Amino acid sequence: MAIKLENVGIAVEDLDAAIAFFVDLGLTLLGRDTVSGEWTDTAVGLDGNHSDIAMLQTPDGNGRLELFQYINPEAIETAPTRPNEIGMHRVAFSVDDIDAALEIAARHGCLPLRGVGNYQDLYKLTYVRGPSGIIVMLAQDLTKS
Repeated sequence: MAIKLENVGIAVEDLDAAIAFFVDLGLTLLGRDTVSGEWTDTAVGLDGNHSDIAMLQTPDGNGRLELFQYINPEAIETAPTRPNEIGMHRVAFSVDDIDAALEIAARHGCLPLRGVGNYQDLYKLTYVRGPSGIIVMLAQDLTKS
């Protein structure tokens, strides 16, 4: 059986704000839709499932994010994920210029959890608290500079 990663789905509080953040970082918005009905109730496992969705793609065409904002059932707010919690951890992106990426993130009110680390002069990387509390890892490959 062949298998490939299709996308990473992330529930967000404000779909427009999340789209703006990821598009500003360099992803492309492929489309938006509103989904509901028996098929989505069955697939997702929630009765009355109704949400606005957006699909975004990385510039290389290999990575996709599906963002969704629930209309019904009502979204359940949780505490933002911490890096050491079990479960969905983070979404990571390679960037050419981590300082430029951090400037973009800051324009959206998204700041590093602590700072930028340097891993053996191979990578500079940081975790940013993105929209809806999403942890976004930004990594710059120093060997390509």
